[in-house]
Amino acid sequence: MELDVRNGYQGKIPFNKYPDFSQHGYQVLQELGRNREAGRTTYLAYVLKTNQKVVIKEFRFPHAIADLSGVKAYEREIQMLQQLNHSRIPRYLDYFETAGNFYMLQEYKNALSLGLQRKFAPEEIKQIAISLLEILIYLQQRVNPIIHRDIKPENILVDEKLNAYLVDFGLAQNQGEKMTLSSLAAGTPGFMSPEEIFGYSLTAASDLYSLGVTLICLLTRTSAGDIHKLIDAQYRWKFQQKLSPQISPYFKAWLMKMVAHKRQHRYTNAATALAALKPIAVIGNGTVLETFMAAVKSRKKGFVLGLATLGTLAVAGKNLAIAQSAVINEQVLEASDNHSLQSNFHRQQKTQP
Repeated sequence: MELDVRNGYQGKIPFNKYPDFSQHGYQVLQELGRNREAGRTTYLAYVLKTNQKVVIKEFRFPHAIADLSGVKAYEREIQMLQQLNHSRIPRYLDYFETAGNFYMLQEYKNALSLGLQRKFAPEEIKQIAISLLEILIYLQQRVNPIIHRDIKPENILVDEKLNAYLVDFGLAQNQGEKMTLSSLAAGTPGFMSPEEIFGYSLTAASDLYSLGVTLICLLTRTSAGDIHKLIDAQYRWKFQQKLSPQISPYFKAWLMKMVAHKRQHRYTNAATALAALKPIAVIGNGTVLETFMAAVKSRKKGFVLGLATLGTLAVAGKNLAIAQSAVINEQVLEASDNHSLQSNFHRQQKTQP
């Protein structure tokens, strides 16, 4: 929802174009990204007294009276960040105000946005997925679990060691909290879970859907703005043909489960999704053990029975048949899910700009 950094930071903005925050003790180094429609810009700056780098997030209000939805956005983000203490969620530091504008300061992480269309090998994408699931486990296992609600490439930073950082908690809410009318379906088209679009209550599985779509972007090298091109007229995911032929069918099946339309068919939470992902090889046809583990994790009787039967064939050297069956079973489940949602959801997509 926040930053439009798909083209990255291009060149240097003339120094006099930067806001002057010297009276507040900060000097802007460069612009990191902006969302013109929402009136939000993010800058990299340093503290004049210490030279420490910080991130300054600007909330601009064009009218004399601050837009109430904008105020709620930064108030919500500050409240959420003050509750959190995780090494891969940039900490809230401070804030200051000017006429018509509000500025929030956060910890700086030396990592780049996934919105910059960076290229990663499949094994690296798995590592990024693991890193993000670890963050979601932290959020979901709190006394008051938190749902981020806007997971997408632009809101994820990744450093050189493939550590992922989750930013932009402007839409985040506690699980079970009733959504206000202004925040209903306020996420990013294509990344919002079906239950959020239709106003149903959100669960831990809702963020898993958004994470799954993000991983599809990385694997197919599709920009967030073009994600609709991977969905057909019946709102079925059609990204498999854009994947490298080396991608393991078990990893594909795991990914299809992440983006299942019905949340009951997704993994229950991030911990379950992570446990299922770790033993899966991203490249190759996989092993019998991987097939069996994927079946157990799916908790679908028909799927388990089919894989168990085909597992006998694998012992006789039929690994490829099992691999294909894993994907087919998952696609059958997806087709069933689509039956109840596809018509309304497709109409929803048509109305998006």
